[in-house]
Formats: sequence, C-alpha cells, structure tokens
Amino acid sequence: MKIILFSRPSSGKSTKLFGALVESISERGFDYQMDSATADWLEQGEGVTVGAENRYDALCSALSEDAIVISYGGDGTLLSVVRAIGGRKIAVLGINSGRLGFLATVAGDKFQSALDALQSGKFSIEKRSLLRIEGDVEENIALPLAFNEFSIQRGGRGMIGIKVEIDSRTVANYWSDGAIVATPTGSTAYSLSAGGPIVAPECRCMILTPIAPHNLTMRPIVIPDTSVVRLTIDARDPQALVGIDNENFTINSGASFTITRAEEEVFLMQLQNISFYDTLKDKMMWGVDSRESKQ
Repeated sequence: MKIILFSRPSSGKSTKLFGALVESISERGFDYQMDSATADWLEQGEGVTVGAENRYDALCSALSEDAIVISYGGDGTLLSVVRAIGGRKIAVLGINSGRLGFLATVAGDKFQSALDALQSGKFSIEKRSLLRIEGDVEENIALPLAFNEFSIQRGGRGMIGIKVEIDSRTVANYWSDGAIVATPTGSTAYSLSAGGPIVAPECRCMILTPIAPHNLTMRPIVIPDTSVVRLTIDARDPQALVGIDNENFTINSGASFTITRAEEEVFLMQLQNISFYDTLKDKMMWGVDSRESKQ
C-alpha cells in the first residue's frame, strides 16, 4: 500500500506531530511520499532529511489507483485534496490538525489508531457525492467539481435577485445576499451557517439554502439529487461572486448556472469506531451542559 501525504504547511503549525506521523509510517514499512513544500517544512522544523524518493511536486502527478491519500490539516486541506483527485477512485483519510474537522475526522494525536486500521484493514470507504456546475464564466475558467457547495454571493452592498428553477420549473425568486446549493457532506459547512439543515452524508439529495433572504418565508429546501437546479442572477451591481468550496470566481449580473449531481464521487476512508453521528455530537457539543464548566 502506498501512502500519499498532503499538507499545507504554515509557520503557526507545529511539525512535531506530523514528524511523528511520518516516522510511524516509515517504521511500519509503508511506501510513502509527501509534497515538497511539506517536506521542506518538516526538515526545517524537525531536522530530518526527506529524500527525493519520498517527495513529489504536484499531488495529481503522485496519485495512483493503489494509493491512499492522507490529508494532514483541517477541512480546507482535505478540500484541496479532493480537487486534485478530481473524482478518481482514490481513498482519502483526513487527520485533523485544524480546528473543527467534519471531514478530517481523526484527531491529530490519534494517528496511530488510523495507521493500525490501515494495516489491519479495519476501515470502511464512504462514497460522497459531488456537484457538477456549468454556467456563464470566462472561457479560460474550468469550474471544478464541488464537494461541499456551490454558492452565489453579492459582490457589492445591495441585495441580489436569484431566480431558482428546479427541473425547468420556477420555484422562487430570492432577494438576498445569495444562495447555496450544498451536498449532504456540505450540509455541515456554509449551508449550516446560513441556517440550512444537517443531512446525513449517505442521503441522496441536494440542499438549497438562501443567504439572509429579504423575505423571511424563504426557507431552505431539500431536493432529490436527480434534480437539475438552475440559478440566474439579477444584481444591481455589475458583478457578483461565485464560490465552489473554497475557490471563488467573479461573474457578471445576468449569469446563469446549472447544478447537477456529478457521476464522479469522493471516497472517504472512515475508521470503524468513528461514525458521522459521533463526529456530529463531538463537534457540535450536543449533550454538553455548559453549566458544568461554571461550577
């Protein structure tokens, strides 16, 4: 089994845990590589030498069907991995050294249990859906697949109008700060912040969530992922913003976008002792009595 490590090194992040992870991977006899920027960061922080055979320059060039990608960082790092994989059937394991970690579910100091699971085969692979977006952007821009969400946001101070069509039927006209079309995975991301529902990742659906709508009767709606969603922008300002996960584009007023479920999928590796509901309860602190910390 080949392990491809990917991280986004920064001066504020400790190299100690990552160094211990790499050492343990090597001791277990795994064939591994890491991106050159992370290798340089590790060398500077821990004084170890990472040879050329354990480096790669671009993640997409290091990928192979027999590899497992370990994303070391937060959810943003894992989103970068998903974008590089581009829907290929390659499993991804997220080790969280960031803050929240709905996607990177293995705590940074619990990496040994993750490596134990890799060696023993005690893990499962969850298939997560992606969104395909087609629409009015500049010719030289290739829109990536969306793992969490596709969003439209106002570019200036005023509200924007968004005409919403589902399967060629007009459903609503939002006057708002924008709108989000999210996958079940993305239901705990931007959509949740805008008041959308939490949806279990195995559900086959999309979530349409308005952002700060002027009409308070406009509520989020859950629709089948076989639907074709079309959003058309009417903005007073000449331009608005489009977001696909953590990547943004500037678009013109009057632009239209079609959103469908992509044929490609993401393959997330999950340890057998960590479920979506465990992660949800832990990250959302459900069941925690805040009064106990004040005693």
